[in-house]
Amino acid sequence: MNEQRIMLSFPVGGTRFNYRVAGVAIVEGHLLVCREDDDDYCMLPGGRVEMGEPSALSLVREIAEEMDMVGTVGPMLFTSESFYGRVGERFHELGFIYALDLPAHIRPGGSQPFLARQDEGHLLQFSWLPLIGPALAEARLLPPWLPERLRRLSGASEHVVFVEGQGELSQP
Repeated sequence: MNEQRIMLSFPVGGTRFNYRVAGVAIVEGHLLVCREDDDDYCMLPGGRVEMGEPSALSLVREIAEEMDMVGTVGPMLFTSESFYGRVGERFHELGFIYALDLPAHIRPGGSQPFLARQDEGHLLQFSWLPLIGPALAEARLLPPWLPERLRRLSGASEHVVFVEGQGELSQP
């Protein structure tokens, strides 16, 4: 059966809506990050959720497509609503961020990036960066609220609303 895949990313009145899922893999004090060839920042591995697809399943699919490996999705760490601009476009992004376990042989160490793969016309580079110290800031890990939150994970899921230029908004 050849079903059409519909990514939940679309323009609405000058703003693009994105529904994104991402995984947090922390091993030996290092965080797994991804950089696309045309970006000056890095992000957590993951991607767009497809219509009719549960978010955890979407993360498993994205890891398989982008890294050619099986990832195991753990608990939800963050939900986020982000409002920001990139490359002349405004975004309203809804994000689900889960804990992510990778195969046991995928560990920090060695040269970085440790994995580079083509996906949808982009070169994706995966690296392990130390969670403590300046590496996440130097690599421009986005969204900007993420590094500090990752350093103090509590085990409880958090909801974050972020507006570029205003920072985090308080929650009711």
